[in-house]
Amino acid sequence: MLPLLLASSSTYRRELLSRLQLPFTCASPDIDESHRPNESATELVKRLAEEKARALASSHPTHLIIGSDQVAVLGERIIGKPHTFAKARQQLLDASGKSVTFLTGLALLNSQTGQCQVDCIPLKVNMRQLNSQRIERYLHAEQPFDCAGSFKAEGLGVSLFQSTEGCDATSLIGLPLIRLIDMLLAEGVEIP
Repeated sequence: MLPLLLASSSTYRRELLSRLQLPFTCASPDIDESHRPNESATELVKRLAEEKARALASSHPTHLIIGSDQVAVLGERIIGKPHTFAKARQQLLDASGKSVTFLTGLALLNSQTGQCQVDCIPLKVNMRQLNSQRIERYLHAEQPFDCAGSFKAEGLGVSLFQSTEGCDATSLIGLPLIRLIDMLLAEGVEIP
């Protein structure tokens, strides 16, 4: 098996990948993550996932490189990481009682052959009705300012959900393991 490399500095993705009990290393790719004109959210996350993997190919020429990227979409609008309390509060107020779709782009690049598998895995989160006090209590408790959509699904953020719809709950945290396993199996990787 070629060594696995996770093209990410995300602790969330690292924790998810460790569930597969396969040895891997991490490296952070340096790419331009700008949204291109007329690029759909799906096209964006697929492109960025692949670019993250390819950015590390020359320095890791005999690896299986995993790239991933995620955006949250409310209506037709991409909502990113809020970075501030005020923006997080507004994102959650906007999402109250609505559905937010998380699109996770996933790429697995065999840097030895150049073969790259790319996909986009959606997961819809139906939000509860949220008032300002509940949102502010949540934001003070968890401070999810580095999370698209302004909540941590792996933590207290799940209390804001009414329900979820999708085929891979791990995609919500940023690395869709079910689809990744399919890709790894196609590369001959034996999963314990």
